[in-house]
Amino acid sequence: MSRFFLDVHALQTVPPSNLNRDDTGAPKTAIYGGVPRARVSSQAWKRATRTYFGDEHLLEPSELGVRTKKIVEAVAERITALDSSLSSDAAVLCADEVVKAAGLKTEVPKRKADAAKDSGATPAPEAKYLVFLSARQLDGLARLAVDGAADITAFLKDKTNKAQAKEIADSRHSVDIALFGRMVADAADFNVDAAVQVAHAISVHRVDIESDYYTAVDDENTEEETGAGMIGTVDFNSATLYRYAALGVHQLAANLGQGLRPDEPRTEPVRRAVEAFVHSFVASLPTGKINTFGHHTLPDAVVVKLRTTRPISFVAAFEEPIRGDQGGHVRDASDRLAAYIPDIERAYGDQESTQTWVLRVGPNTLKLADLATESDTLGELVAAVGRAVAERLDKPA
Repeated sequence: MSRFFLDVHALQTVPPSNLNRDDTGAPKTAIYGGVPRARVSSQAWKRATRTYFGDEHLLEPSELGVRTKKIVEAVAERITALDSSLSSDAAVLCADEVVKAAGLKTEVPKRKADAAKDSGATPAPEAKYLVFLSARQLDGLARLAVDGAADITAFLKDKTNKAQAKEIADSRHSVDIALFGRMVADAADFNVDAAVQVAHAISVHRVDIESDYYTAVDDENTEEETGAGMIGTVDFNSATLYRYAALGVHQLAANLGQGLRPDEPRTEPVRRAVEAFVHSFVASLPTGKINTFGHHTLPDAVVVKLRTTRPISFVAAFEEPIRGDQGGHVRDASDRLAAYIPDIERAYGDQESTQTWVLRVGPNTLKLADLATESDTLGELVAAVGRAVAERLDKPA
């Protein structure tokens, strides 16, 4: 399959907020173009994107995975559902053995072991690290464990059965594993190369951190008792952010394999995954301190490009920070992008093989309309991108 990529760019303004904190509780920052910028880490926005899949029902549960240390418990629950005659302890034992047969290391955490001394209960082991498995991989491991439940240890000593456990855990990946990858440090053959790269979102302008001094009143205070029940400070900033993600469609197709459902074209799972990712990346939002700030915003503008050349970020358009002398940043940021994109595409792109879509709101983003035919809604944009991806997948290499 020929290599081709999907680039997703967004300008998004957030009001006073603290989307992503550092170790001191302050909003994360970065120096770019010689000045401090607001920053939201790639990990924060990837997490928001991944949870959006399920929260908004963009994908079915069977197409998603779970990332947890409690992998033994997750498999044990499925074992019990398949064979209710097994006791909970037997299900946990079978689950632990099949998880270890798949190549993952487990142990009983010290906190659980100490608690079990008093209660007498048998605690479930946990993986030594976060493990990302798809719903179908968990189901497959549970079915294998039930097949050997009569003597699970002897069953998994058989090389064929042990190999099957490893194959189950490393095939039929969920969409989120195929997109964001999987890494297990001590089991390199268990790793999945991510199809998506997400940049740290940074502000297009200089940003300084501010602090909010707050007080809380004790509702039961009498009139004689003056003063606040609690005082404190919370740091925040506000910014117009440039966001960027690159999706290797060829890598996504390889990770998904033949598909998530039987009897469907090989292009269908890739199309669904691409549409879910574009929708989720655009519409998701990190929730740090959201109850405090209520920073519910959506992008002012989105530009999506499908290209055969390597991915291209447009962040250099903002290496010189936008000053915002007129009191805003969105118009200048949109104008910068509208001027920069044609220049870099002329120099490095392949105009014949590159497709572009634009979604924007408001008069401040008007110049971006010249880049491509506009989509009226996010749904329209997502559907158009999905169709284009499926058409390219159908073309012979």
